[in-house]
Amino acid sequence: MPYQDVFVLFWEHVKESVQEGTFAKLTMAKTVGKPNLKNIFVRPIYAEDGFKVLVKLRYKSIETEDTEEEFTLDETFVFLKSHLKKSFYTVLLFTTKKDITFKINKKGAGSITEHLPTFHDVTPPKNSTD
Repeated sequence: MPYQDVFVLFWEHVKESVQEGTFAKLTMAKTVGKPNLKNIFVRPIYAEDGFKVLVKLRYKSIETEDTEEEFTLDETFVFLKSHLKKSFYTVLLFTTKKDITFKINKKGAGSITEHLPTFHDVTPPKNSTD
């Protein structure tokens, strides 16, 4: 199945974990080539105006400062999707119930695998306005 379709299915797991309150974090890893962008981390923020996430871009070179931005879940989906196969082959969802891995193989097909949870508690960061 094309990776774009599988990523939509993977994102359903993300939304479900947010609704259940089990979302711990999400990480994009396994870079394509040798880019300066090393990882993208997504952490939950429970704000007064609803659920948002803090998206952090981590870079390899110390000359490039890491950046952070708050997004809604829908904005995060669009943002992460734009980095698939161009920058990253793997997305890891960590929940308190299970870890779910989305991977793109060399032929452009996507797959989803589940593993035992890494996190047992969710400790959300405080909103940046606190």
